[in-house]
Amino acid sequence: MGIRVIDPKLCIGCNVCVDVCPLDVIRLDSSTKKAYIKYLRECQSCFLCEVECPEDAIQVVSVHERRMVTAW
Repeated sequence: MGIRVIDPKLCIGCNVCVDVCPLDVIRLDSSTKKAYIKYLRECQSCFLCEVECPEDAIQVVSVHERRMVTAW
């Protein structure tokens, strides 16, 4: 569940996604000036980054992922 992809080819480094994220999940790489996912597990699928991205570079998934249960 949460943010899945930030396409670096589409990202223009406008910093909008970083500003709108309420949980500080996304950061801007200082060397490439592109957004990247810093804290993947913290994303709560609010879709603000995806909606506000002017280049449609972000994809968010709202469905829960099935995780494999392993023995202790």
